[in-house]
Amino acid sequence: MRAARLIKMVLLLQSRPMMTAAELAAELEVSERTITRDAQALSEAGVPVYADRGRAGGYRLIGGYRTRLTGLGRSEAEALFLSGLPGALREMGLQDAASAARLKVSAALLPSLRDASSSAAQRFHLDAPGWYQEPVTPELLPAVAEAVWGDYVLEARYAKRPDVVAERRLEPYGLVLKGGIWYVCARAESGDFRVYRLDRFTAVTVTASAFTRDESFDLPDFWTSRAAEFARSILRAEADLRVSPAGVPGLLRIMDPTVTREALAAAGPPDAEGWVRITLPVESVEVALAQLLSLGPEVEILGPPALREAAVGVARGLGRLYG
Repeated sequence: MRAARLIKMVLLLQSRPMMTAAELAAELEVSERTITRDAQALSEAGVPVYADRGRAGGYRLIGGYRTRLTGLGRSEAEALFLSGLPGALREMGLQDAASAARLKVSAALLPSLRDASSSAAQRFHLDAPGWYQEPVTPELLPAVAEAVWGDYVLEARYAKRPDVVAERRLEPYGLVLKGGIWYVCARAESGDFRVYRLDRFTAVTVTASAFTRDESFDLPDFWTSRAAEFARSILRAEADLRVSPAGVPGLLRIMDPTVTREALAAAGPPDAEGWVRITLPVESVEVALAQLLSLGPEVEILGPPALREAAVGVARGLGRLYG
C-alpha cells in the first residue's frame, strides 16, 4: 500500500512543477504529516525530492529527475479509454484505475503537454442521463462490471417482472449506459446474445470460471441492432392521423423518427391545405394519446375509435376548464 502511494507521489511531482503538502495529501488521501514522512523516505531512497519552505513552498523534483515507472497496467489502460465518462467510471468502480492511468500518461508527457488532460476535461463532458431524470446507480453494477472486464461467468437472479424472478447463468460481454439506465449485453446458456437491465438483477455472483469471448461480437453493432428491434417491438398498435405541415416536425420529434419517416413516405399526396394522412405505428392508445396531444391542433386523430374518443374527451374537458 505504501509502495504504491510513494510511486504515485513521484508521478504527481513529475507531472507538475511543484505541489504543496496539502495538495499531495488531498490527492493521496493521507495526512500532511504522512506526506512529510513519505518525502523523507523517497529522498533516502535516492529520489531527489526537494522541499521548499515557506507559505509559497511545496515539494518538487530537482535535476530533471524522471521515473520510468509509467507503464500502464491492463485495468488502467482499459479505464483510460473511458476517462471522458467520469460518472460511469465511478459507478463501475474504475475511478482509481482511470486516475492512475491519467497520472502515468501525464508524467510521461513533455512538460509543455502536461496540461492536455485538464484542458480536454474543461472542454468536453458527457452527461448521459436525460433531463428531469434522477439517475440511479444499480447497486450490483460494480460486480457486473468486474465480470465484464474479467470475462467471468455471472450467476444472477433476474426479475423479468416484479412477480417473476429467474435464475440466469450469463457470459457478460459488455455494458451500455442508455438514457441514465445501465444494461448488460450477455450470452445466455442457450447461446443467444441478449440484453438485460441491471436494475432488474436482484442478486449476482461473479464466478471464478472464465469464458472465451466470441471475437466476432461487436458491442456497438449489437446494441444498435437490438435497440432498433426493441423500438419497433413496442409499437403494437396503429393510429390513423391527419398532420399539418407545421405538425410534421413535431411528430418526428415525439415519435420514433425512423418509423415516422417511413409512415410519411408511404402517405399519399397532401390535401388542399397541405395536410397529410398517415398510418403510424404506436405503442398503445394511452401512450399515443399523451404524445399526440402535445401537438395540439397540428394533428387530427382519425382512428382507431378508442384513441379518437379519448382525444375528444380530453378536448371537451379542456373546453370546460378554459371556457
